[in-house]
Amino acid sequence: MPDAARAVQRTYLALTLLTTLAASFIWGVNTLFLLDAGLSNAEAFAANAFFAAGQVLFEVPTGVVADTRGRRFSFVLGAATLLVSTLLYLGMWQIEAPFVGWALASALLGLGFTFFSGATEAWLVDALRATGYEGDLEPVFGRAMVVGGAAMLVGSVLGGFVAQLTDLGMPYVIRAALLGVTVLVALRYMRDLGFSPAREASPIAAVRTVLDGAIDGGLRNPPVRWVMLAAPFATGVGFYVFYALQPYLLELFGDPTAYGIAGLAAAIVAGAQMVGGLVVNRVRRLFRLRTDAMLVAALVAVLALLGLGAIPIFVFALALLVAWALVSAIEEPIRRAYINGLIPSQQRATVLSFDALVGSTGGVVIQPALGRVADLGGYGISYLVAGGIQALALPFILLARRERAATDPTSVEEPSALPA
Repeated sequence: MPDAARAVQRTYLALTLLTTLAASFIWGVNTLFLLDAGLSNAEAFAANAFFAAGQVLFEVPTGVVADTRGRRFSFVLGAATLLVSTLLYLGMWQIEAPFVGWALASALLGLGFTFFSGATEAWLVDALRATGYEGDLEPVFGRAMVVGGAAMLVGSVLGGFVAQLTDLGMPYVIRAALLGVTVLVALRYMRDLGFSPAREASPIAAVRTVLDGAIDGGLRNPPVRWVMLAAPFATGVGFYVFYALQPYLLELFGDPTAYGIAGLAAAIVAGAQMVGGLVVNRVRRLFRLRTDAMLVAALVAVLALLGLGAIPIFVFALALLVAWALVSAIEEPIRRAYINGLIPSQQRATVLSFDALVGSTGGVVIQPALGRVADLGGYGISYLVAGGIQALALPFILLARRERAATDPTSVEEPSALPA
């Protein structure tokens, strides 16, 4: 491998490490942080919904920024936006700001993450090709998954224990510092190699092209459409489950100040993702169809959520959390393989971006609704309702199964995940 290509990979892995570590430092305590700032459960999850809304609103425009201004520019702008919005969170926590401030800051966080989506991976692929790399991309992405998973484990656990030893604001201070380091590393080592920004392109025309491609390759493509329409239920519930686990586990544990337990929940999810990525190929061989695997995974997830609500015992909750996270981690690569092979190469990036957008819409509606349920009936009841909502994805997966798509049989070679 050429030395220049090695340098590109090292930069990519370093940026993956820094961004994941910075993001995960607050994942274990974010809901507790919002509640400590004076928000109710409904308001806390409504704030998270504004984060998802920010992702929905800005997904396409920020993709245009990456193509017209450069991937490095987009990445640096995303890290800087996250830094500013994190500091806003910290300031509002100190003054117990009204909900409207949290809503705006959360939407700004969503904007920051959309600057990353697509831009980082596109930068890597173009830079590797420009520096003479001729190998497969899977090993590079595999190493990034390991680095990202390890960073999430470390960040989520440390964030919880740092909050327990100091206060709930300190993880946000550390996150802001890590984002500052990320900006400096990107400015120093990231270059748009093998890519020339289309600065002369009209933003309106670029957005129209993205939307047309997404609709043609996605919503007008029946097997892809059904899987896409199942996404809002799973994604919206997933957002709520992850963040509601923080106060719910503390409630079951019996110590509302044991923030390390809240960090443990995020660490379990991170570990399950790493294990799921390692065993997905073996699990896939147990099924004749990919939609069968998706159906079983969705059903197990529903049962795990119902169990979380019906069995309010700490040890059982941890076991069910592992089951829910593991099946979700195994299902995602199978789902992506199913969709990728059904999308024309020239539309792949736009359809996958649109798929993420559709999923995020579930977070906009479902999170505050379940937060309100938690306010009225408790977390256990909210998890029972969450299981019912997740079950609404099952009919759409069945409809996808009926389409007999070319990529449904598990014996079909998985398509390459190269961007269009």
